[in-house]
Amino acid sequence: MIPRKERLTVTIDRTLLDAGNDAVASGRSDSLSAWVNRALADRVAKERHLAAMRDAVAHYEAEFGVISERELTNQARVDRDEAIVVRPPAVTRTAKRRPAAAKSRRA
Repeated sequence: MIPRKERLTVTIDRTLLDAGNDAVASGRSDSLSAWVNRALADRVAKERHLAAMRDAVAHYEAEFGVISERELTNQARVDRDEAIVVRPPAVTRTAKRRPAAAKSRRA
């Protein structure tokens, strides 16, 4: 069963309206309403996820004690050390050299 939709009037920032209209114009969304609906659904999912994480931390701290700044700093260090880099290495730029023929013409 398709959920019932409700009509509402809202005021949004012009840049957000332009982004939604661009999504429709480029075919990334069927309509502005669908784009806004998806954005709101994403926000609801994010807030539920954050609430679940808060609950998990609260349960952990209730059982094991408050997580200290030192523990957080140490864990951040471990995470950085064990991270897998997925971007290519930075390319160093070298000065462009002129071809030999161009050098001889200057003389």
